[in-house]
Amino acid sequence: MGKNKQPINNMEWVHRDKLKANDYNPNKVAPVELELLKTSITLCGWTQPIVARQSGEIVDGFHRWTVSADEDIFAMTDGYVPVVYLSKEVDQAQQMVATIVHNRARGNHIILYMKNIVREMRDKHKYDDKKIQKMLGMEQEEIDRLYDFAPMTEKGSGSEFSKGWVPNTKEREFD
Repeated sequence: MGKNKQPINNMEWVHRDKLKANDYNPNKVAPVELELLKTSITLCGWTQPIVARQSGEIVDGFHRWTVSADEDIFAMTDGYVPVVYLSKEVDQAQQMVATIVHNRARGNHIILYMKNIVREMRDKHKYDDKKIQKMLGMEQEEIDRLYDFAPMTEKGSGSEFSKGWVPNTKEREFD
């Protein structure tokens, strides 16, 4: 197909009012993550386009489109959003597949890597917890848990586990 024929090669700035949501997207985002998305766009600008059918129906990027109505984000581009149209009109089943694979292909955060990031932000870059909360969209408890993430044997006094409870090692008879 060649790079010149890829949809991304034809990204357009389109007024958000010319797009519309689809009626089947199973991806729901909690309010805290929507705030994080706003922070992402405000801080970094538009880095990902919205994917749409030729009709303007959104295939991927519904939440980016949603937050584009925010006063500050709207003002950044006068209500225009980056859009990539699928190069050919797809039927409803193909569109549903495209929505799901776009959503699922993004992956998940691995807790051990997130622990390292939180520790580095606090220790090396001297971010306080309020700034980490705002920038990463985390609750204080999440920051505390990630920062203090260590195997159970490393926590506490460092002494042996208490002998307060010892499992019964005799075989039990069952009725």
